Amino acid sequence: MKPFRIGLVLLLASLGFLLGLAIWGFTAAWKLGGDTPLGVHGWIAMFLAAGLTLALGGGLMWLAFYSSNHGYDDDQSGQP
Repeated sequence: MKPFRIGLVLLLASLGFLLGLAIWGFTAAWKLGGDTPLGVHGWIAMFLAAGLTLALGGGLMWLAFYSSNHGYDDDQSGQP
């Protein structure tokens, strides 16, 4: 097993910090909204939006990897 490189550790630490900052910002904005309850339809819409967003992101990433692995991203200009 290779030892961790400092760049990888810094990358993971910065991504973790940004995730924590995003979660903190979301909860702060939620609390600033007051005591407005979210009904059943609101929760359904929120979960559908999150699921569709994750599905779209995953599908686009799959398409990028598929395209790269099957040569669709190769240079077609005829230049060596």
